[in-house]
Amino acid sequence: MLDYTNSVPLHVQLKKIIEKQVENGELQGQIPSERQFMHTYNVSRSTVREAITLLVREGIVEKRHGKGTFVSLKPIHDWLGNLRSTTETIQNMGMEPGAQLITNYKTITPSYIQEQTGLREAYFIKRIRYADQIPIGVERHYYPIWIGEKLLQYDLNNATLYDLLENKLGITFAEADQTISSGHIYEEDRPYLCIEREKHVLIAKRIIKNGAGEIIEFEEAFYRSDLYAFKIKLSRKFG
Repeated sequence: MLDYTNSVPLHVQLKKIIEKQVENGELQGQIPSERQFMHTYNVSRSTVREAITLLVREGIVEKRHGKGTFVSLKPIHDWLGNLRSTTETIQNMGMEPGAQLITNYKTITPSYIQEQTGLREAYFIKRIRYADQIPIGVERHYYPIWIGEKLLQYDLNNATLYDLLENKLGITFAEADQTISSGHIYEEDRPYLCIEREKHVLIAKRIIKNGAGEIIEFEEAFYRSDLYAFKIKLSRKFG
């Protein structure tokens, strides 16, 4: 509880209490409202707001417009060199993965995809990806028509696409080429991640092939740079 005889300002004491509750897991997801903190600790609204402001500045919590204040997610680390799904990456971080299907249809591929894959027509699937119910990315998948039509048999909302491809359709992944850059998300997809227009995101483009060298998938994924990071292990060899 707060110590009113302590020389440390009340808002700093409250900030440290909330911070400790976040660290030990007592607070997860959305934190209590200002009114709840006022009632629990018998402090003024200004004291609560100052404490929350300090927590936001340090990245411990974040405010979401129209929703409230939430404990900030730890960045998800995706190790380069591992050909695994977003679902597997999120699970390895101890978080609950999720997906929401936005659209799927047959389409003529953009010219830059045709140049890289040779696919003039493809089956397009777009999904929002979640970690602990927080939107972290938008994924755009392009599949050869025969693969896309088979995927239609399944619920694409929460399914792991890699799992469907490998275990349901019997498709084997052999290798992938991936490029990572920084840039802007498509304007139509920006609202899904609740980010400002000028905000940069991580862009990961991946081409997956089977053992015969045939294109299985072209994926273009856009991840919030504050919630997703790529890591690589380096070693120095002598001789």
